[in-house]
Amino acid sequence: MLLTKASEYALLSLVLMARSEKQEDVDTLSKRLGISRSFLAKILQSLARDGILVSYKGAKGGFALDKEPSEITIREVIESAEKRPINIFECSSSQEFCSSGKGDFCVIWPFLNKFQQKIDDFLDGMTLDEIL
Repeated sequence: MLLTKASEYALLSLVLMARSEKQEDVDTLSKRLGISRSFLAKILQSLARDGILVSYKGAKGGFALDKEPSEITIREVIESAEKRPINIFECSSSQEFCSSGKGDFCVIWPFLNKFQQKIDDFLDGMTLDEIL
């Protein structure tokens, strides 16, 4: 899976919020980042639904981090922004559930599975705090 602009914008927005003393509104963030307001709003709403951000309603509403930057993993941000797990390959995490039906004799599955695990561990081990 290639990471899309949604992941990039989610991370950039979180960095700006982490550096801010106050909540940030979508208009301000989209202008600062030079990106579409509606696209950013969808990303931030997803991050709020997943407990990464807290959303404030009203005229002075906006978004703020719901946790400390050291508690927000890069994996959870990407999976929230992309709305799916980070799978580098089409392979299943289990040979018996191979979508092609060839899992029992696939010689590259062990390699792909180890590679995916290393990526998962890396992204689980890296936090927003490390980006800051």
